[in-house]
Amino acid sequence: MILATTKVKDLDHFLEVFSTKGADKRGSHGSQGATVYRDPIEEDRVWAVFNWDEEGWTAFATDPETPGIMQEAGHLGRPSLGQYLGSFDA
Repeated sequence: MILATTKVKDLDHFLEVFSTKGADKRGSHGSQGATVYRDPIEEDRVWAVFNWDEEGWTAFATDPETPGIMQEAGHLGRPSLGQYLGSFDA
């Protein structure tokens, strides 16, 4: 799993691109899907939890087509990744 956060220009437009072109590109690099949340304090910030491994994320991040898709989606900067600390039972 990978947790990422980013700020976007327009949430609806971001979700449209994220769920189509972005999904196709992520899938081509092994992503098994994503769950997206809107930040409760910063309305222009989204959080995504990806069912993805580090190798696939790195391949996606270095794909030459990725910056154009992210620009089209309206990212206001590069996504930041959360640092994985562990998994815990209930």
